[in-house]
Amino acid sequence: MAEQQQPPPRREVVTGVPRAARRRPPAHAPARSEISEQTTLGATYVRALMRSQLRAALGAVAVLVLVLGLLPLGSLLPRAAAGPLVWVALGLVAYPVMWLIARWYVARAERNEADFTGLVTDPADPTG
Repeated sequence: MAEQQQPPPRREVVTGVPRAARRRPPAHAPARSEISEQTTLGATYVRALMRSQLRAALGAVAVLVLVLGLLPLGSLLPRAAAGPLVWVALGLVAYPVMWLIARWYVARAERNEADFTGLVTDPADPTG
């Protein structure tokens, strides 16, 4: 009789969530909950965002008013020099300046919002 060999015992693999991926409760309440619960701290966060957006808007408007407000001064120049210079200022200077101001404002507003989003999101939250 031939001895029959037993197959080695089947190995079971137990899987679970890796320790690094386990979510730990934050040490402090995330700012998002402060805002949604309308606490004083949440109102402070929102006010800070609104203040930074207002500061960017007022800066853009101030530069725009300064640049476009100087254009009528071109009419004070002597008539011979003022004719072509005013049209060049209106056609070639005003629009690119307005475009640059608008582009700066949009970039600044997006940066303010990104900073605010980074402030209110929980770093442990995978959904971001």
